[in-house]
Amino acid sequence: MTAKALIIGAPRSGSGKTSLTIGLLRAFSRRGVRVRGVKTGPDYIDPGFHAVATGREGLNIDTWAMDPAMASHLLKRAAQDTDLLLIESAMGLFDGIPGKPNRSGAAADLARTLDIPVLLALDVSGQSQTAGAIACGFMHYDRGVRIAAVALNKAGSDRHVRLAGDAILALGVPLVGAVRRDAALVLPERHLGLVQASEHPEMEAHIERLADAAETGLDLDAIFNVAAPLVLPTASADKIMPPPGQRIAIAEDRAFTFLYPHLRQGWRDQGAELVPFSPLADEAPHTDCDVCWLPGGYPELHAGALAAANHFREGLARFASTRAVHGECGGFMVLGSSLTDAAGVTHRMTGLLSHATSFATRKMNLGYRQARLLEDGILGGKGTVIRGHEFHYARITDPGRDAPFALIADGEGREIGPAGGQRGRVTGTFFHAIART
Repeated sequence: MTAKALIIGAPRSGSGKTSLTIGLLRAFSRRGVRVRGVKTGPDYIDPGFHAVATGREGLNIDTWAMDPAMASHLLKRAAQDTDLLLIESAMGLFDGIPGKPNRSGAAADLARTLDIPVLLALDVSGQSQTAGAIACGFMHYDRGVRIAAVALNKAGSDRHVRLAGDAILALGVPLVGAVRRDAALVLPERHLGLVQASEHPEMEAHIERLADAAETGLDLDAIFNVAAPLVLPTASADKIMPPPGQRIAIAEDRAFTFLYPHLRQGWRDQGAELVPFSPLADEAPHTDCDVCWLPGGYPELHAGALAAANHFREGLARFASTRAVHGECGGFMVLGSSLTDAAGVTHRMTGLLSHATSFATRKMNLGYRQARLLEDGILGGKGTVIRGHEFHYARITDPGRDAPFALIADGEGREIGPAGGQRGRVTGTFFHAIART
């Protein structure tokens, strides 16, 4: 069977797309449908929820960072042994950055280039018939994006559903139901977005509630029927970043969690072995590995425990004396000399790089980035350009004395300047790598 695909889009962030997607993923799984979740844009948290809901690893597709052939390769792989791909849009359906056609990062790029229909999720709290005007705008804004059906979200009374629903039906677009407003369906959040699936104290029970709401309020048969067979153009894995080593020691616990699924799988597909270790459990990277990767995460929430992890710190220093170590975002913070937490307490970090970071006075840094490497290293040769993004609230309070890691530009090519650090075999940056250009 050819996998079918459907994009779940909305006018904005906060419309309840993630809760709706998780509920549908589990509801279809209950029916025996082989379903997988995909998230557009640079969001490393939602694929974790998708994976728990389905038992199948999630995926990010980013039309700005990934060229079309790479995106096709990843979608083709995700569609194997799969009946239905539910693709959750980041932000609003059309939200991206200016640039080349269909390379904006918006979910609409996939809808337009791959002819994937859209299920429009409308948060109707605080409105009724106006939902029809919003849906009408979506239907006519871009004729290359097909709005196949509408689902109402956060609906109130039966009368509320009827008023908003009638306005939708008058447009001639199918209405596949409504999920009622219920505080018990809201996923907990913190400064980088949703609390991760692995940290939710009652994740399984919460997903079950979301699935119950989807089954009660939505027509699952109609939703499956509006999805379309996935037809992909030429696919290529050429732009997937090569593994940084043959055996990769990778930090993996509540402080280090942000590694994109396509990188993890891509490195394995290319023959690398990922060997996890836990700094929070005071574990050092395994000595039989040839490179160490410290991914992003929430070290600011565990700074005291990391500061007390002497075996980890000493073992990482021994590792770095002979082999490469790289830290992204949270990992970069831990490679520095110190980290000041939200309470203003400064904690000793590994000191393998000389910068200091602080979470006490927060400033959000968010956006696509292009990084041109300044030296040969773990991500590629000197001059290699990597596409990715930044998303953090921590600030550098002392830039340190290390050589910069890369020259950074924003998603539209505007130069930001040198960033990150490198000393010996150790490199780090706030930049999250997604794909090579």
